[in-house]
Amino acid sequence: MDPLGGMEQQCEDEKAPRPNREPTLWQALPVLSEQQSRDVELVLAYAAPILDKRQTSRLLKEVSAVHPLPDQTHLKRVRPSRDASRPHLLEILLCLAEPAAGKRSLAELLPQPAVDPRGLGQPFLVPVPAWPPLTRGQFEEARAHWPTSFHEDKHVTRALAGRLFSAQEQVEMQGHMERAVWMAQQAATGGLRAVGAVVVDPASGQVLAMGHDCSSSANPLLHATMVCIDLVAQGQGQGTYDFRPHPACSFAPASTHQGIQAVSVRTLNEDMDMDEDGLPYVCTGYDLYITREPCAMCAMAMVHSRVQRVFYGAPSPDGALGTRFRIHARPDLNHRFQVFHGVLEAQCRQLDPDT
Repeated sequence: MDPLGGMEQQCEDEKAPRPNREPTLWQALPVLSEQQSRDVELVLAYAAPILDKRQTSRLLKEVSAVHPLPDQTHLKRVRPSRDASRPHLLEILLCLAEPAAGKRSLAELLPQPAVDPRGLGQPFLVPVPAWPPLTRGQFEEARAHWPTSFHEDKHVTRALAGRLFSAQEQVEMQGHMERAVWMAQQAATGGLRAVGAVVVDPASGQVLAMGHDCSSSANPLLHATMVCIDLVAQGQGQGTYDFRPHPACSFAPASTHQGIQAVSVRTLNEDMDMDEDGLPYVCTGYDLYITREPCAMCAMAMVHSRVQRVFYGAPSPDGALGTRFRIHARPDLNHRFQVFHGVLEAQCRQLDPDT
């Protein structure tokens, strides 16, 4: 394959996609970790009314010393009473309760003389959030049960609200996904599965590789993601597979300028990942656009190649970036990357009925 005649001529060809000036109706929404996406888990705890608010400071100190709640430091120990008909103004969290707990007295819950129960009323059971909230949605749900501390990640909040990317960035993202859609259409024309992918250097906006599903009984591993990673490697003078039977699959040759840009983007986020030769891994700092949510094999290939961000159009029943698994956010892996779904989702769904 002629690398100079592949990517550059293809992008100039009238058949190749030309990015729209205005984004159509879609949103790039983040695929968060399981911890960020889960519903708020509640556990039972004992609380008691503070009948004499002058005792609040002392009670807070004594109760916290006896029941420190080291795994629930997000819970505030004192809250205003939610029942205006009751005479007390404040309620204090005493301790966690067993799942099948029943009524308990102050004497049973607070050992004396460590805690002087003066100023406290009869204990009662209340559900409280078991874990600290990680998103604003979790926070709103959690504090409906008990006052909770929340250290907001503004980046996540903007992403969930669809406000992370500027209008210009959305135009560029749509253009890249349009190229991936076009690649999927080329695959379908050749009797292959209609899945397309594009690798982009976000620092320069350069398209580094365009590929589609090339899997067959002879090469069952050549999903679109695997094809693109190998094409990027070929652009760097490496790679394994021969894609001459698939002329739409192409790459841009590596350059010193391109390599410097990839390194500079990568170091903004975390320490540079290097291979044995001291060079960045094949997709370090790059973005991948793909029409269909990748499978577990492809997701792990992204981990090993050190992809920076993934944008996919349509979910997949066996998808590993949000549907069945969230491999990109697993804390036990040595690399994690950001994932967004929904870019041109309607068009991507039409490509493959399995989505």
